[in-house]
Amino acid sequence: MNESIDKPEQYNKPSEKETIQNLNPMQYNVTQKNATEPPFQNEFWNHKEEGIYVDIVSGEPLFSSLDKFDSGCGWPSFTKPLEKGGIKEKLDISHSMVRTEVRSRSADSHLGHVFTDGPAPAGLRYCINSAALRFIPLKELEKEGYGEYLRLFKNE
Repeated sequence: MNESIDKPEQYNKPSEKETIQNLNPMQYNVTQKNATEPPFQNEFWNHKEEGIYVDIVSGEPLFSSLDKFDSGCGWPSFTKPLEKGGIKEKLDISHSMVRTEVRSRSADSHLGHVFTDGPAPAGLRYCINSAALRFIPLKELEKEGYGEYLRLFKNE
């Protein structure tokens, strides 16, 4: 199993003071207050570069560009998380809807929601707020401490 899953403690949630200092207002409101950023007006909705997306709060690896697709919803969409068990799901009945919220495992950051209208084979669409993510380009994975994920891009 991957080291990030074996050792989730390496991705800790910073103190509230550090979190406030490290995030801009949109990032803070999305990750800490369960807000949603505007569609089509966010950093990664149409992003196509190869690499991985990590939790903006803790740095925990979340999604790969290899699993990203254009769902037309205006937010980054992924078919699956980078690691099985790398995220938490929670029932969300806010806004008069029944949805499944997606949160980061270690920092408990609000990421977005998962829906069952995605592409085959699993049919899932992880609709994620860009404000909850930091992108690590493929060429920077080793330098940023995510070298173990280079293997994903070797067989393209």
